[in-house]
Amino acid sequence: MTDEPLLRVSALSKFYGSRVGCDNVSFDLWPGEVLAVVGESGSGKTTLLNCLSTRLLPSSGTASYRMRDGQFRELYRMSEAERRFLMRTDWGFVHQNPADGLRMTVSAGANVGERLMAVGDRHYGKIRATAVDWLSRVEIEQDRIDDEPRAFSGGMRQRLQIARNLVTGPRLVFMDEPTGGLDVSVQARLLDLLRGLVTDLGLAAIVVTHDLAVARLLSQRMMVMKDGRVVESGLTDRVLDDPRAPYTQLLVSSILQV
Repeated sequence: MTDEPLLRVSALSKFYGSRVGCDNVSFDLWPGEVLAVVGESGSGKTTLLNCLSTRLLPSSGTASYRMRDGQFRELYRMSEAERRFLMRTDWGFVHQNPADGLRMTVSAGANVGERLMAVGDRHYGKIRATAVDWLSRVEIEQDRIDDEPRAFSGGMRQRLQIARNLVTGPRLVFMDEPTGGLDVSVQARLLDLLRGLVTDLGLAAIVVTHDLAVARLLSQRMMVMKDGRVVESGLTDRVLDDPRAPYTQLLVSSILQV
């Protein structure tokens, strides 16, 4: 077990002209830790996630990732090709809308297999066997392997997107409202599945959500954002059971009154 974080973020800011996306965000993420970033719409949590996953370049600040060789690399100084390789191999990104994270016109098996090919697998039989194994892990029947995601329900698409992301054994997964837009019963099943996979695989994850129940179920630590700034952070149970910032108190009490 290393005594160094996986990701170091320092004074990260993103501005759109005079509008604040996120401002002066700093934290460390440790191997195997799940961090929830919560806040209402417009709080800056998705901007932060997109900066951390290098989909957006920040206006200022740094984010350094500890590579598999143990060396820290500054993400925004990497070449675009290096960042894309990282996103295909060591990282995963689970979108709220699964169609954004899947190729809808190729089979379920091909969606999983593409990620394996990105890390150098070329043996068709081995790729297909791994795809079958991962589909079963996310509760998709083996006989659906040749079906296109277009034929799947929303919950199945999301589970397929999760399989596609996790098949390469990433160390860090970004999740943007992973249960958003799904029926409550489907959400509960998906959260159980995600929690089990994250624990079993020892994944580090950053989960953006407006749903405090999702944060409580998935994360050990959370940050609360408002107007682009972190107003409170700490262990998830402490923040939710004993919120100190007035905004966090408001968020928690609004959930309790529903």
